[in-house]
Amino acid sequence: MDLAENLSNSFEYARKLFSDIGRVVILIILDLIPLVNWIVVGYAARVLKESPASDAPPKLEKYGDLFVDGAKIFFASLIYMLVPLLLIGAGVGSFVAAMLAAGGPDFVMRGFTPGAVFLFGGTGVVLVLIGVVVAFFMLIVLAAGVAHMIKSGKFGKAFAFSEIFGLLGKIGWGRYLAWVILVAIIAIIVGAVVGAIPYVGWLVSAIVGPALIVFFFRSLGILYSEAAR
Repeated sequence: MDLAENLSNSFEYARKLFSDIGRVVILIILDLIPLVNWIVVGYAARVLKESPASDAPPKLEKYGDLFVDGAKIFFASLIYMLVPLLLIGAGVGSFVAAMLAAGGPDFVMRGFTPGAVFLFGGTGVVLVLIGVVVAFFMLIVLAAGVAHMIKSGKFGKAFAFSEIFGLLGKIGWGRYLAWVILVAIIAIIVGAVVGAIPYVGWLVSAIVGPALIVFFFRSLGILYSEAAR
């Protein structure tokens, strides 16, 4: 299945979510509540696990299992992003320290030299840029890692990098990166369009949110399964 067919299939699949309005309403409500919204992520994980064999979204049941699966995805994502977040945090801290040090004419008297201020500021900018680059790379690998974890049912598989890179090799790095770019563009466009709707944009966003995550996980499940054959 090429990427166009993948995305078309995933769109039709996500559209079927609205065949059960009660399910959609519950997902919307759950998605608005911090921590509880892990259930929605867990529901998307179930979509991924059943794809591509299933041709319609699953029933919304076994909330405890969904919550656990959502928590696994959250903590796996947190571990992936820990290093870039630390780099960005250190960079911001260094840059802020430089700005505070240079915030008055007496900064030399306070023990700071122009060179030290420049060093702190420059280091901060470099750390932030490195953190952003590392975060971008981690996010690319994270999607495949999450799929590997969900399909295998083992949390540790999210970090089985040799297996993950092997699967990405079977998918084809060019094809996988094209998929990442396409789904990112779709998410940005949907977010921009919904955000531009006056007064009820927040409501439309709440409705679209669960469908968008189902669309994403369905598409990822199809892509993963083709490589895992």
